[in-house]
Amino acid sequence: MFDFIKKLFGGKTVDLKELYVNGAQIIDVRTPAEFSNGHIKQSKNIPLQELVSEMKKLDVKKPIITCCASGMRSASAKSLLQQNGFEVHNGGGWASLQNKLNK
Repeated sequence: MFDFIKKLFGGKTVDLKELYVNGAQIIDVRTPAEFSNGHIKQSKNIPLQELVSEMKKLDVKKPIITCCASGMRSASAKSLLQQNGFEVHNGGGWASLQNKLNK
């Protein structure tokens, strides 16, 4: 449904799996405890409250896909990263993103 709304209002749909296959960084902004209970293989855990101080560890030349539990924190992370020159896509909840990447 959201893809339909994006298309209706001119939003650009991005193939997250293609980005991932081509080397996009996956940044999971949940807490370490949440991350340890399950996460996407090869994702990097940087809790949202630490993102600004940890940004220097990210590759500005590679796209980033953010994720969290539901998509709220990853949307905040996307905004912070974009303000600092990164190409970022909100992957939403990590489990949903994992399903998209494994299709």
